[in-house]
Amino acid sequence: QVQLVESGGGLVQPGGSLRLSCAASGSIFRIYVMGWYRQAPGKQRELVGSVTNGGTTNYADSVKGRFTISRDNAKNTVYLQMNSLKPEDTAVYYCNAVVVTAAGRNPVAYWGQGTQVTVSS
Repeated sequence: QVQLVESGGGLVQPGGSLRLSCAASGSIFRIYVMGWYRQAPGKQRELVGSVTNGGTTNYADSVKGRFTISRDNAKNTVYLQMNSLKPEDTAVYYCNAVVVTAAGRNPVAYWGQGTQVTVSS
């Protein structure tokens, strides 16, 4: 019922920047939270950052001060500005949205397909 489409991933040198975008579409009644997770090979998927409808943000300690999450509620879109990238940031980044659909009554978490971010010289 809900689709999340991510864009902006790619290959970047250490110290560089990338901006990820995720647009939600479908029979959306309300989105409570949108966020970004990442998963590197051999590691557990972890929260990178999230933002609520009211603008409250949350970040992993490893990205505080370097990454910024923002949200355009009118466009149902979340962004992740990634600065001062390090090789350890290399991972598949997944968009997540907690959504109440027009047909449902309970919030459900939806996931994007993932976009690869590689930080390497």
